[in-house]
Amino acid sequence: MLKFNSNPRNVVVVESFVDNLVTKYKLSPDKKGSILISLTEAVTNAIRHGNQFDEKKSVEVRHRKQKNCLAFRITDEGTGFDFDNVPDPTSPENLLKCGGRGVFLMRQLSDEIEFKNNGSTVEMRFDLC
Repeated sequence: MLKFNSNPRNVVVVESFVDNLVTKYKLSPDKKGSILISLTEAVTNAIRHGNQFDEKKSVEVRHRKQKNCLAFRITDEGTGFDFDNVPDPTSPENLLKCGGRGVFLMRQLSDEIEFKNNGSTVEMRFDLC
């Protein structure tokens, strides 16, 4: 488990966390990339949008190995968001906007994703087969 305060500099710890998982579970480079991008996006969103850069609030990243997958849970202390109404970054009006691609990337790269606690928790699963 990782737990850190909501400072953007802390996003860097995700990379070493994922590197350890790659070694432990012998993950392919493609799987590593999907997990790293997804977790980085989730943690960045938790810090920025969930906890609004409030360093008194923390972000927690948990993982567990299941039968044929790795499951992750990222939780912030914010009030959540309307995850069913996130603008589509592939729509023409959004293509040139800076930002707004995190949830889209997580949905594309994970094998399963769920938002819980009004969106302040995201759970993602990545198949290992």
